[in-house]
Amino acid sequence: MPRPDHQTTTRTDVTAGAVLAPYLQDQAAEFLRSLRLHRENSAPTDAGTLAAEEATGALRRSARRISGTLHTFRSALEPGWAEQLRTELAWLSGTLAREHAYATRLTRLLDALHALSGTSAVPAARTRAKAAGIAKAPGTAPLDTDAALPETPPHDVTPQPVAAPRTRAALDVGAARAGALLERQLTLARTRAHSAALQAFGSSRFHAVADAVALLASEVPLSAASTAPAAEMLHGPAHRAEQRLLGAVAALPADQAVEPYDEAYDAPWHQTRLLLRLHRYAHEVVRGAPDPVLAAPGHALDLHRDAAEAAAAAAAAARTPRIAPATAYALGVLHADQRHEVEAAREVFRETWPHTSAVTAP
Repeated sequence: MPRPDHQTTTRTDVTAGAVLAPYLQDQAAEFLRSLRLHRENSAPTDAGTLAAEEATGALRRSARRISGTLHTFRSALEPGWAEQLRTELAWLSGTLAREHAYATRLTRLLDALHALSGTSAVPAARTRAKAAGIAKAPGTAPLDTDAALPETPPHDVTPQPVAAPRTRAALDVGAARAGALLERQLTLARTRAHSAALQAFGSSRFHAVADAVALLASEVPLSAASTAPAAEMLHGPAHRAEQRLLGAVAALPADQAVEPYDEAYDAPWHQTRLLLRLHRYAHEVVRGAPDPVLAAPGHALDLHRDAAEAAAAAAAAARTPRIAPATAYALGVLHADQRHEVEAAREVFRETWPHTSAVTAP
């Protein structure tokens, strides 16, 4: 059954169920196809092939779309069934996302370390652990330029001029060790995430989710309200999803009011990313196709999330006990670099967001 387009969904003789059911069934069919491809290409003894990774990504995408649609348009669906399946799909998507997240985070950080140590200009490193948002753990070296160059008195937190060759030497020495430390930590985390994903695929909980999606592919449990016109039942929730997104964007703090390394301000941006995703999925249901103008700001928010999590990983590595001062310094520079990437992603979002009047908070 073809999915209705936007012109069709505005007609009074098209019901909400006639719009929702084909969309959910398409996503359920994609979920099952991706699951079959994953099973065909997975090897239990390693981290999986490229085909298996692509199948997992497609599985997560369809799971997110089903879950988001159940959330936004729950009034047109059986509420108990919709809430239970939405919760289970969120669990599955989150579990499967971790392995990919650790792998891409490691690649990002190692590439950044290579770029930083291989260029002539070193980004401004943090001179105070507080300014970088990294608390010094007992037994660790100070996480600033002064730690790598101990001739500065330890109690002096004022930025001191440092000769460029000595700064470069400190970074070159620490970059290799910092990369090795990050590789050990994130590879271990990825291995654990891979094991958790394998356990999830073999669990009765996952099989129950797969069975529910298989049933969804053939029949969608609709509520009695789904017989109402689509324009009445679906456009309202889609509009509210858009308004929540616009409100979140308008409430984002202006860049001038935010300290560069203050990670406390990341949360509103992460929430905006989730609301943008819900709005995109609602748009697909009601309009019959993705909104192309949302692709660029959505990508910017993905980059923002990746950079923020990479910076947090560098900060966590810098808190490792008994690491060398040069290693701590390199991790500090890496953290600063990723926080700069966070700021750059925010700027790209503001430039590409189509509703320019709602980009900055009053």
